[in-house]
Amino acid sequence: MSGLDDLLKQVQAGELDLPVAKTRLEALWQDRRVDDLGFAQLDLEREQRVGFPEVVFGEGKTREQILAILQRLVLHADRVLATRVDADKAEWIVPQLAGAVYHPEARAVTWFKQTRLRVHPGYVAVVCAGTSDLPVAEEAALTAECMGSHVERVYDVGVAGIHRLFRRLDVIRGANAVVVAAGMEGALASVVGGLVSVPVIAVPTSIGYGASFQGLAALLSMLNACAPGISVVNIDNGFGAGYNAGLINQNLAKVVNPT
Repeated sequence: MSGLDDLLKQVQAGELDLPVAKTRLEALWQDRRVDDLGFAQLDLEREQRVGFPEVVFGEGKTREQILAILQRLVLHADRVLATRVDADKAEWIVPQLAGAVYHPEARAVTWFKQTRLRVHPGYVAVVCAGTSDLPVAEEAALTAECMGSHVERVYDVGVAGIHRLFRRLDVIRGANAVVVAAGMEGALASVVGGLVSVPVIAVPTSIGYGASFQGLAALLSMLNACAPGISVVNIDNGFGAGYNAGLINQNLAKVVNPT
């Protein structure tokens, strides 16, 4: 803050006129909001604007780049999430960042200034069709948890054995938002959408044989779902689905318990 203090003292002493002071103040503000690493421009005030810090997408980044970004972010945030980090990169990164934890199923690294706690009442249900969809489902679940939501996991309840879904229907219906991850034909999202009265966020996964076209068939099926109340994120985008579900639960908590 020394730069700001000096600026205000100059204005107070009449050494700096207001237009120039305003320009310099804007420059100071911009510098405070962005951390320039050369290969990355970190948004340090995203949490103040949208309620959650900038998330690191690890795929395509080197382990050194991911670590450098995380080391800067932990100086400014109370929680940090890096998605799509493979096990080899995580094995090198985690020992160098105190408090970092790798979640192999979700392929994500998390860091918390304090122990992660449930913040918001209610919960998010993450439902997935089969075991092969677990990495995407876990990415969604971990994201919602990082946002302060409790998550109920309902796994391996695909339409090929739909009786398994009905056994967990009370849990799914009790959620404030439901994430459904499914590959193959993606029918599970339509089924769940016709059984619940809460928002459903559908995630097509790239799981399936040739004609599934790496998740395109599931994506089109979900986009064409006749059940109302379904929104669809991109193929394998568990983060996007979990984030949306977390926002729904968070904002519902504001309505139920206004501060």
